[in-house]
Amino acid sequence: MRAVIQRVCRASVGVAGEEVSRIGFGLCCLVGVERSDTDADIEIIARKICSLRIFEDAAGLMNLDVAQVSGDILVISQFTLFGDARKGRRPSYTCAEEPERAQELFCELVEKIRGMYPSGRVETGIFQAAMDVSLINHGPVTLLLDSRKNF
Repeated sequence: MRAVIQRVCRASVGVAGEEVSRIGFGLCCLVGVERSDTDADIEIIARKICSLRIFEDAAGLMNLDVAQVSGDILVISQFTLFGDARKGRRPSYTCAEEPERAQELFCELVEKIRGMYPSGRVETGIFQAAMDVSLINHGPVTLLLDSRKNF
């Protein structure tokens, strides 16, 4: 499982011209599900999202996690995180999980995040929809996560 984590001032998702979700200050997380992902991968990514200390404390140091700043979390499925563009000009997505199973694992990830951050606001996009994602990256702070630690 892979994730792109962005610290944001705000973010929103639109589908077919209609806004479907919006958050304020917090994290925008783009998540890709790999064919071999399991509950262990969900646990790793959920724990990282909820515990990354990428928010500044009073001294200006990144020492606080999303809960400590009462931030929101927006989780968006993005199978293209497993695109392989090493050969040719058209990426291959053979490592991305099939849609039905990917949706199941994605929903499990969202529920795991909600369980780890029960007092917080956790929003999602719409799985497999063509989404318009808008955000204002704060910092900017952007991190790449891989549950298998490939990078």
